[in-house]
Amino acid sequence: RCVKMSIVHDLGESLVGDITPFSGVSKEDKYQREKEAFINLCKKIDNKEAGDEILSLWLEYEDSKTPEALLVKDLDKFEMILQAYEYEKREGKKLESFFETTRGVFTHPVVLKWVEELYEQRSKLQYKN
Repeated sequence: RCVKMSIVHDLGESLVGDITPFSGVSKEDKYQREKEAFINLCKKIDNKEAGDEILSLWLEYEDSKTPEALLVKDLDKFEMILQAYEYEKREGKKLESFFETTRGVFTHPVVLKWVEELYEQRSKLQYKN
């Protein structure tokens, strides 16, 4: 279920773009854009049951109330800071804004441990700037 939800979430980004907090688009507008895109996409799927499942998974993710949705959200945010860390290592430049936007938002114990370990590794980096 979590794998399906992760894929569906990324599908939303492919439909309307990866709208970040820095994009200047409100959360409400982002939600409406993605919801409309999903509804239109799911209507085009010949298998109604599959279309309904896709829309249901996306709505569950957006609602953020189930343990699965909370885990997938944590994993999505972790992937973002892990990618930022990889860029920092490669380029030698600090990308603090990515870490600031996720500070204190992780809830899943396993992901929290990974975040802790990533911050520990990050503290050892030498930056050019």
